Amino acid sequence: QVHFVESGGDLVQPGGSLRLSCAASGYIFDNYNMAWYRQVQGNQRERVATITSGVRQTLYADSVKGRFTISRDNAKKTVYLQMNSLKPEDTAVYYCNRGYGKVWSDENWGQGTQVTVSS
Repeated sequence: QVHFVESGGDLVQPGGSLRLSCAASGYIFDNYNMAWYRQVQGNQRERVATITSGVRQTLYADSVKGRFTISRDNAKKTVYLQMNSLKPEDTAVYYCNRGYGKVWSDENWGQGTQVTVSS
């Protein structure tokens, strides 16, 4: 069964940094692209960063470009999100999920990890 466990969220001051982790299980991690999403209560989930399975090409939403970095460790079946220069508007619950080709899964969501940026 596909399963994701996100961790690393915390309360941080504006300008601070956090590193999120997402441990995946239940499928062949190497074969799938991975993405980080975030959701503010009452809003739709937003995809903020993606990384492909092979050449590890990365893409970012304009709102996080230059501040966030996605990476993956296939041996650990884990994807990371390094978040720098955090802003209050980055406050959200962060999730990861997988994709294949151009199709992103909308299933098997984990519990997410809360990031709060506030002074």
